[in-house]
Amino acid sequence: MSDVYVEPSIFAADFGYLADEAKRVEEAGADAIHFDIMDGHFVPNLSLSPRALAAVNRATDLYLDVHIMVYKPFDYIERLIESGADCITFHLEATEDIEETLDYIRKCNVHAGLAFCPETSESLIPKYLDKCDKILLMTVHPGFGGQAFMPEVLKKIQFVRGICDKLNIRKGGKVPKEGETLPPFDIQVDGGIDDQTAPLCVKAGANHLVAGTYLFKGEGMREKIEGLRQ
Repeated sequence: MSDVYVEPSIFAADFGYLADEAKRVEEAGADAIHFDIMDGHFVPNLSLSPRALAAVNRATDLYLDVHIMVYKPFDYIERLIESGADCITFHLEATEDIEETLDYIRKCNVHAGLAFCPETSESLIPKYLDKCDKILLMTVHPGFGGQAFMPEVLKKIQFVRGICDKLNIRKGGKVPKEGETLPPFDIQVDGGIDDQTAPLCVKAGANHLVAGTYLFKGEGMREKIEGLRQ
């Protein structure tokens, strides 16, 4: 397993001080900022906008990992890239144009991720492993922070890692050429991630951890991030 990457979810930050919170995340040594956008339809909640993403982009040099919980994700791509997105992850459940949307994101020279709700069958995942840069497995129902981790998703993480290993699919959905060494495929988890659940996810095969409430609540963000990496 490659290094573990930790992404604080800015959705759990104080929105009144968004630029300051972004700087705090950077100073704490995070690998990226996870940025949620919701349309109030795909999930029953609203969150930050492309304009807010642009404000965060001005405040930090960190990688901006944008997770959109919206219907018609294709319509958001250009605005998000203009606002500074380095990766755009959308939900399989949100569109019928999955491959077209993944393709277009990649053609725009940003990374493309595909997200799955907890109740979606893992049998749908292998088809897309070579067409995206990562798989995001939600470990809570998307839309609201502070939910309890769903341990049943651990089997899905194991399944995806097992398929990647069996098919030799590595980082970026690539199969190494003869003599080439590539890092493992990126499997991300989001929801209820803390010092208790993170080790379970990593053991199952995840290597990208999104944590919100756990990191932003109280002090010691740097120490918490280092703890999750361990």
